[in-house]
Amino acid sequence: MPNPRLAVRAVILHEDRLLLVNAYAGDRSDLWCAPGGGVERGASLPDNLAREVFEETGLRIAVGAPCLVNEFHDPAGTFHQVEVFFRARIVEGVLDEAWRDPDGVVSRRGFFTREAVAALRLKPSSLPQVAWQRGFGYDPLEAIVS
Repeated sequence: MPNPRLAVRAVILHEDRLLLVNAYAGDRSDLWCAPGGGVERGASLPDNLAREVFEETGLRIAVGAPCLVNEFHDPAGTFHQVEVFFRARIVEGVLDEAWRDPDGVVSRRGFFTREAVAALRLKPSSLPQVAWQRGFGYDPLEAIVS
């Protein structure tokens, strides 16, 4: 069985709105998440996160402290992912509808108010609490959703 995949994600509040992405090409799902992705060997977690956020959104960020650990798996398969979320802030750029994720994974991106986030299908479910209440969270292992 393969080792768990390590991923990093950014918790970015800008003007009291949370940055989220839909990481399903072709609008296959209505599930939203924080921007980020898989860690590449030989680069720090913050460097991986800055690269992933730029690829998915076109934004340059400064990475702060970790704030959430989330893990999920496919009970019927071998996939298991551990995600480390970091607080981050935008240092350069604006969201542009014309921006394209070079991997073709992220199809939509946007900033959402707390009220708008409450109406979204979002993973992990603790993300809004961590984003706006500034605590540290851990989401125990749960089954993957799409």
